[in-house]
Amino acid sequence: MDPYNNISNWDQGDPCTSNWTGVVCSNKTLGDGYLHVQKLHLLQMNLSGSLSPALGQLSNLTILDFMWNNISGIIPMEIGNITSLELLLLNGNQLTGPLPEELGYLPNLKRLQIDQNQISGSIPKSFANLNATQHFHMNNNSISGQIPSELSRLPNLLHFLLDNNNLSGNLPPEFSTMLNLRILQLDNNNFNGATIPSSYSNMSKLLKLSLRNCSLQGPVPNLSQIPNLYYLDLSLNQLNGTIPSDKLSGNMTTILLSNNSLTGTIPTSFSDLPRLQILSIANNSLSGSVPSSIWQNRTLNGMEKLTVELQNNVLSNISGTINLSPNVTVWLQGNPLCSNSSLSQFCRFESDENNNQSSTNTTSVCPAQECPPPFEYLSSAASPVACFCAAPLFVGYRLKSPGFSDFRPYINTFEEFLSSSLDLFLYQLYIDSFFWEGPRLGMNLKLFPVYGNSSTTKFNMSEVDRIFGLFTSWSIDDSDIFGPYELISFPRLGFYRDGLS
Repeated sequence: MDPYNNISNWDQGDPCTSNWTGVVCSNKTLGDGYLHVQKLHLLQMNLSGSLSPALGQLSNLTILDFMWNNISGIIPMEIGNITSLELLLLNGNQLTGPLPEELGYLPNLKRLQIDQNQISGSIPKSFANLNATQHFHMNNNSISGQIPSELSRLPNLLHFLLDNNNLSGNLPPEFSTMLNLRILQLDNNNFNGATIPSSYSNMSKLLKLSLRNCSLQGPVPNLSQIPNLYYLDLSLNQLNGTIPSDKLSGNMTTILLSNNSLTGTIPTSFSDLPRLQILSIANNSLSGSVPSSIWQNRTLNGMEKLTVELQNNVLSNISGTINLSPNVTVWLQGNPLCSNSSLSQFCRFESDENNNQSSTNTTSVCPAQECPPPFEYLSSAASPVACFCAAPLFVGYRLKSPGFSDFRPYINTFEEFLSSSLDLFLYQLYIDSFFWEGPRLGMNLKLFPVYGNSSTTKFNMSEVDRIFGLFTSWSIDDSDIFGPYELISFPRLGFYRDGLS
């Protein structure tokens, strides 16, 4: 179903020669004398209905993209016949039923995105055959059962995102042999008393380990031998014992161990972590002194902030100086030390303002009447001219598993990273707003054409297609700190209305 007639031209002639919306074909005939469909880009077109098993006959397809529609029904097993398929992008629909075992026999599949559907059943063991796959993005479904240990054989897997499902059983110790794994994110599953394998300390390339609210028990593993770890979230479990005293990676931005049953003292090794943004060990049974070196040894510049959450433990005093720099916040309410009136500044109740991270664009100082819609003034501080009026492209973008808790210190780095990846000048990218959605960071971006003479106030269509192609072919390199991304929307409005998407 196509209520907005986005693909109304699909009944006109040959799909490869009649410019069917969202259909990209080979530019030359193959041995059979025909052009062949290579890509289906049907992002956010309000399509509904079900996926036809006949999709399996598109034997030269490399990209199958139905992201952010209203498609229901099951994933046809016939898609497993498309051996050329590299990107299977079905996230953001209403798909149900199990994952077909046949998908495990796609030898060229690099990316499997089925997140934000209603997929149920277990992960097929056949997925252990997906030797080319780098990205399993299957979060926010109803996938159940044990994670197959056979998946540890996958040689190229980088990102394993299965948070917000119904997984159970054990965490496979065999995952410690996945030497290329960068992100393991399994929050909000029920592993029902399982422990975190100590062998996970051998994941030498791991950047992020997120096991929040997974009904895990046992000790916190010693992860000090993982050299580039950025982000650790083991909060809202039933972990017990003491916190390992060995120092974590100097890259750490986020350490979340709150709402467990941890005992012992706070390790002084949490000091001298130069990128740390938040240390949260609230709601445990920690005792002894709070080492003030955690915040005293930090030099915070510009937008950098440090939050230390230690509420509701059994902490008796603070060792060292109690002076706080302006960008440091320490919360200690609910500890015995709060009976000391000299420490009252630490014992207030935490407010939401500490966690309020969002941004929207600022008011322009340029004369509005000289830049009527759909034109806008370029608002970038790097703009070569104060009031450059042009027609921007709007892009909905999301970081799926970033390696930080506070985006603000990384905004400039992100702008440089993305503009360079898109082969744009820095001033052409403007972050109109950003907002956290659980562990994911959504953004509304504006892309402006190059500033030049009066005729370059909008992109030409080949440049629009080039930029769209970079986003939708995942040609933007992965970044350690920003993690994997997803394209939420790329509407073609105004001058750009007659394009592909």
